[in-house]
Amino acid sequence: FFFLYFPELHGISFRIQIVVKEVLDTDVLLKLLFHLPVNYPSALPDISVNSDQLTRAQCMDVKDKLLEQAKKHLAEPMVHDLILWIQQHLKDVVKQSATVCNEKTTLSKGTSTDDDIWMLLLHLDHMRAKAKYVKTVEKWASDLRLTGRLMFMGKIILILLQGDRSSIKEYLILQKTSKVDVDSSRKKCKEKMMSVLCETEVQSQHKRFQTFEVKEYSTLEELQKEFETAGLGTLYSEFVPPFLK
Repeated sequence: FFFLYFPELHGISFRIQIVVKEVLDTDVLLKLLFHLPVNYPSALPDISVNSDQLTRAQCMDVKDKLLEQAKKHLAEPMVHDLILWIQQHLKDVVKQSATVCNEKTTLSKGTSTDDDIWMLLLHLDHMRAKAKYVKTVEKWASDLRLTGRLMFMGKIILILLQGDRSSIKEYLILQKTSKVDVDSSRKKCKEKMMSVLCETEVQSQHKRFQTFEVKEYSTLEELQKEFETAGLGTLYSEFVPPFLK
């Protein structure tokens, strides 16, 4: 397996990739993100699970099972044990997930499937290495299957994202811990002037973005229209005007 860690003021984040052989007739590459709070192991880690070979529902089931196991190891180091456990039990978790999914299919027809879709609005103070920064944000959005907009209007820089809540959380960790820009000396640096303006569940009146796009607006009216077209006029009115002063 492969892992990186990112030290933070509020704990440490580990990104771990493991290959589990012969899960439903294929090998599965699991991408796990563990965020350990400062009071770990007395507090449970925050876990994010992604895999190109599994559905989003299966990834969520894997996450739930890992958290169940984590509770059994509370107050003792657990990450290594959790990795060993999922290597041994992934096949059973995925099979069980598929069975439950099939049983729920008829019940879910005609009902909303967006209950677990979340939205995030961020404000960035500046981008010194704009081209590289934009490419990085685009890659993260693509890797995490997030949709939305990276919006530029004058000196205003906003990032609006929609997607699975665990992916939203993982994006936030990446944004806070990765060296995405350069400082005044042109040395690579982390984003230290980001503001989380809003993090909330997508509501029925909100339009779902189908893609992630980078857009520049020449007037405030154009920026406001982008929000209003997506049913987010209230979001614009509440959070954007303060940056116009």
